[in-house]
Amino acid sequence: MVLPMKKEKKIPLRMCVGCRNQKEKRELIRVVRTPEGKIEMDFTGRKAGRGAYICANTACLKKAVKSKILDKSLQRSIPEEVVAQFLEKMGNVP
Repeated sequence: MVLPMKKEKKIPLRMCVGCRNQKEKRELIRVVRTPEGKIEMDFTGRKAGRGAYICANTACLKKAVKSKILDKSLQRSIPEEVVAQFLEKMGNVP
């Protein structure tokens, strides 16, 4: 009698827009532009809207903002006060 093999669960990979490294989806933070046009961080990864992934460190966020890659990914310019809020939130992320 042959027992069926267990399938390994596929772990989705995403690319950080700052450092361009591929990592597991759960290791990254999703930045989303909601259908209403608001830009916010999505720690669950399930909010509706256009998203981009970024590492949980401030260096990647600063690099993505400086090179305007995050703006291109979300198809909208990101205000300075939103970037400041993101940097503050990232300081609190474990």
